[in-house]
Amino acid sequence: MEKNTTAFITKIVVHIFRYALLIVLAFVTIFPLIWMLYSSFKTNPEFSQSVIALPKSFHVENYANAWNTAHIGTYFFNSIFVSTLSIVFTVVIGASAAFVLAKFMFPGKNIISSLFVVGMLIPLQAVLVPLYSIMQSIHIYNTPWALICVYTAFGLPLTIFLMESFIASFPDSIMEAAIIDGSALSYLFFTIILPMTRPVIATVAILNFLTNWKEFSFALVFISSESKKTLPLGLYNFLGAYTTDYAGLMAALVIATLPLFILYILLQEQVINGMTAGAVKG
Repeated sequence: MEKNTTAFITKIVVHIFRYALLIVLAFVTIFPLIWMLYSSFKTNPEFSQSVIALPKSFHVENYANAWNTAHIGTYFFNSIFVSTLSIVFTVVIGASAAFVLAKFMFPGKNIISSLFVVGMLIPLQAVLVPLYSIMQSIHIYNTPWALICVYTAFGLPLTIFLMESFIASFPDSIMEAAIIDGSALSYLFFTIILPMTRPVIATVAILNFLTNWKEFSFALVFISSESKKTLPLGLYNFLGAYTTDYAGLMAALVIATLPLFILYILLQEQVINGMTAGAVKG
């Protein structure tokens, strides 16, 4: 009896410790977002008095000032255009390459797959100068297409890696039945294979959108015109040499975070399925 009581008490203590740890970790994760949200309604003098304190009154005009005066609206739509278009190209090209690598046998297949994996290991700083020269030579420097091409290229390795393992788990009988019915490979890919990969498409879309949305180095090097800058460059404008507009910066950060938050809420189930479905083949 005493042994059962000790085991029961130990189990309760373990559960309490586990839940307490999870609560602490959840608070550490969520609090920066909450702090950013309520800080966006403060004034700069209130920031000087206390960084953590709640706002004395809600200054909604911070959002209007950030959107209009600081031109966050222009940077926001530039980022939407560049990130969305690069994801479309990444998904279509990556899915096509993954389909070929997963379902066809040809010489050099393993080498090509390995090269795509190596592409995930290349640091951005190592290719900035060569890419700058290429952008200048093909006359797309200081245009959105410079970022779209780079974001697409750097998004392909991870996209192909995830989609190849996912498509490889599809039964070959699906392809064989479609080919027997007279379907062309292009029709087979766009009407059968691509719709079946929706979970992993959602995964790579969110991962690439997150990377493209917050990318700073390429945008800083390849874009020089103020009207073509993306959101990370626009956020940098709030940081001055001697003063910082913290109220405007927090409002702009909330605006910048909102699309990612909405996208993940809408696609969270597909993201989880996409990350786990390709883990086991067969």
